[in-house]
Amino acid sequence: MEPGESSNAAEKPLEEIWAKLVPLDSKYSDIEIRSNEMVICSEVSSSSLDKHEWCKITRSPDLSSTTLQNMSSNAIIVDGTVLGSEDTIIIKCGTEIVAGSNGEGYLSYMLELMSASEQCSKQLKVLVDVEHTKCSICLNIWHDVVTVAPCLHNFCNGCFSEWLRRSQKKSPTIICPLCRAVVHFVGRNHFLRNIEEGILDTDPSLKRGDDEFALLDGYALIKSNLIIGTGKRSSRKRPHPSQEEEITDVELPCPQCGTEFGGFRCNQNTAHLQCQTCGGLMPSRTDVNAPQHCLGCDRVFCGAYWQAQGLVPSSSHLICSSHNFKPIAEHTITGIPLLTHENNRHEQDITERCIRQSGKTLQEVISEFIIKLNDREVDRTRLPLNHAEMITSGTHICNGCYEKLVSFLLYWFRVTTRHYLLPPDASKREDCWYGFSCRTQHHNDDHALKRNHICRPTRGRQ
Repeated sequence: MEPGESSNAAEKPLEEIWAKLVPLDSKYSDIEIRSNEMVICSEVSSSSLDKHEWCKITRSPDLSSTTLQNMSSNAIIVDGTVLGSEDTIIIKCGTEIVAGSNGEGYLSYMLELMSASEQCSKQLKVLVDVEHTKCSICLNIWHDVVTVAPCLHNFCNGCFSEWLRRSQKKSPTIICPLCRAVVHFVGRNHFLRNIEEGILDTDPSLKRGDDEFALLDGYALIKSNLIIGTGKRSSRKRPHPSQEEEITDVELPCPQCGTEFGGFRCNQNTAHLQCQTCGGLMPSRTDVNAPQHCLGCDRVFCGAYWQAQGLVPSSSHLICSSHNFKPIAEHTITGIPLLTHENNRHEQDITERCIRQSGKTLQEVISEFIIKLNDREVDRTRLPLNHAEMITSGTHICNGCYEKLVSFLLYWFRVTTRHYLLPPDASKREDCWYGFSCRTQHHNDDHALKRNHICRPTRGRQ
């Protein structure tokens, strides 16, 4: 019998893999479980290549757990509990199973339950006509696709940005290049971008060269939702109103549409950005040093721009506080963010104790690592921010992105902490095979406590 083969020949195996027994020793293969009830026949000892039927795995209706029965004549160990011959026990994702009683020389396995989304992803196929994924300006597959409204046609970001730039020089009205409808809004379409990437992965011959991509990225202006035209016209019906009447009937949600601030006043061609926090509008400008986008997430924040323009908050002009969006060096932190160490509260506790033991505050530790980030002493590969290579202490980012940055730097604080400086209970733990990528740590508290997850994966997805 082959390893992992069901002993019940009458039962047709399921097509999808719903669980695996993953061996601790990576030189052995994973045991894939497809049947609802399956007797495991595999190696049980590192000293012998013989295969034995040693346990039976039965799928539970709730799909979140399963039942294990000891089929061998010897006891086996399940999460430290000795299980006698023919005895059964409920096991969950992350349960560690030793195929013998004393542990030494016997192989250890960990149960991994496949999520429903993982099972479905292998079966789900989306049929897309490639002709419907082409930009009508350059006639190639979209690159960094944007959608215009209300007509909902799609274009490359660089192509439409150049169209927008040229159109604004000729007319206050921007029309769709495909259907000629008036465009009021344009934004990046992340869903279609996934489809765009999937098509290029399937057929690489459709992919353009790096030089062309670089050219398009150089033209691209649309980083977040862009509102084209700020006026909301009055609902009153008036035949052929004059230009002066039209202006008086327009609401001015952007302060610079009605009044000149900082030497600038919006005109009919000015495109506008909508603030992520307050919902207010400000002109989209590339001729000022004041940042309008968070470099970490590309979302729009108005506080820094209006502050640079000298606009004072009032009842008629509600603008964001500068506390929502400011340079990294001006942010402060008083507690470890919840998303630190992949939300693993045990690792967060260890990090907090390490900081206390160092005699420093959390803010002092983060300030030190921001200097190291500036000096390129920290590998930015896993920095969960857009434009990671451009981030410096002077970069304006929002509060959410700052918490992501703090979490990233705390990982490097732990990685660079000498082993002997860790708390005794933390220094004795073995590394998890999957390191920071481990999914079991999220739902198996015992596994999260028992294994060290501040390390790189040694198997599985990197």
